[in-house]
Amino acid sequence: MSTDEPTPPPEPTPPIEPTPPPESTPPAEPARADAVGPTRADAVGPARADAVEPGDPAHPVAPTPMPKAKLPNLALRRLRAGFKPSRGQAIVAVVLALVACMAVVQVRVNRADDGYQNARREDLIAILDGLGQNTRRLESEIAELQARKNSLASSADKAQTAREQAEQQVRVLGILAGTMPAQGPGVRITLNDPDGKMQSSNLLDAIEELRDAGAEAIQINGSVRVVASTDLTDDAPGVKVDGEKVNSPYVIEAIGESHNLAEAANFPGGLVSEVTGPQIGGTAEVTELPLVQITALHAADEHRYARPAPSPTK
Repeated sequence: MSTDEPTPPPEPTPPIEPTPPPESTPPAEPARADAVGPTRADAVGPARADAVEPGDPAHPVAPTPMPKAKLPNLALRRLRAGFKPSRGQAIVAVVLALVACMAVVQVRVNRADDGYQNARREDLIAILDGLGQNTRRLESEIAELQARKNSLASSADKAQTAREQAEQQVRVLGILAGTMPAQGPGVRITLNDPDGKMQSSNLLDAIEELRDAGAEAIQINGSVRVVASTDLTDDAPGVKVDGEKVNSPYVIEAIGESHNLAEAANFPGGLVSEVTGPQIGGTAEVTELPLVQITALHAADEHRYARPAPSPTK
């Protein structure tokens, strides 16, 4: 008798595990427009239709290259920036302008001093002597005016004192104007011009040198008084002084500090050098005198236009 064996139960089916999604491949970097060298597609060769299928994640399609961007013109940008200076550049420009101005001023000062820097020792000594004499003369005038003021203030008879001082002032002004004779220490300068080459400019230089040295009264050939309005013109052979003809030898007499006047005449490049030089070829003699008498007078002309101005104290 056969017995039926029990049928074993069926084995349980294992649960189906979900299939993980395929790992996404990172997108390939787009090809740069400025990249150097061939792209990957160019290196591999032309793509085959049966090698790469569209949509295949393992072989993504290369993106279309971007058009090359235009680079800015660097020179144009710098030029534009140059027309718009910054604050620092403006400050630097102002500082440079100030430095340039100071340099110009310094150059002008140096040029003004070149005359004294290049002068010889004798010239500088003569210039200092002239300045010293002018200073002493001005100090003397200041002291005289101060004494006159004190005399007027302390005098019992102020009218008489004022009258005396006015008369003294008239005498002084008369000497300066050439309307009164004068005497005092000074020099006599004798200029010989055998060839008649002396001109009015030579006599004018002599007068100016004596004036600069402190001459207070001057006459030429004992007949012509030299004043502020004296004019000299050429009249070869000879010179006309205030319309009067004077000829060689020219004798110039001047009153003043005799040593200073003689030094001014003998100054290198001055009157004596000019007359004895090759241009004129004459001779010059300078004599210091303790007393020089000037008797020539100047006839003062009546002024047509100039009139005394009112006193500023009134």
